[in-house]
Amino acid sequence: MMEALPLDKFKQLIGENNGITDWITIDQDRINRFADVTQDHQWIHIDVEKAKQGPFGTTIAHGFLVLSLVPVFSYAGKYSIEGAQMVVNYGLNKVRFINPVTVGSRVRSSMVISAVEEKKPGQILVTNTHTIEIEGKEKPACVAEALGMFFLS
Repeated sequence: MMEALPLDKFKQLIGENNGITDWITIDQDRINRFADVTQDHQWIHIDVEKAKQGPFGTTIAHGFLVLSLVPVFSYAGKYSIEGAQMVVNYGLNKVRFINPVTVGSRVRSSMVISAVEEKKPGQILVTNTHTIEIEGKEKPACVAEALGMFFLS
């Protein structure tokens, strides 16, 4: 359950951990469905037999599939801003795909509040840096700075 804090206290959390999510399994069905939605049917994602002979020895998730989990990960944050009526996706500052996510892997996000900026009264832009980890791997799958615009009542 997210704790809603007054804006002045929320601003004091810059640089602090905003939570670690539960693990999500990346199975072949999820990869195939993402390929269908995005029309990205590259063999490294969907051709199980050919991928066995490829550089990763199996199929891998699309980088954008991994990135698309940021919204669900964000719901697991520990802190929110008191009086927030809604939060909308405002975009990304920086995204890096560091390590491929092989089929059957589990991923989760560790989130850090990186910036809090009042754009205008009642509109607060929050940057959360997501480090999307792969279970059992030293290097993360992805690091992304996700922007959320909080609209306060």
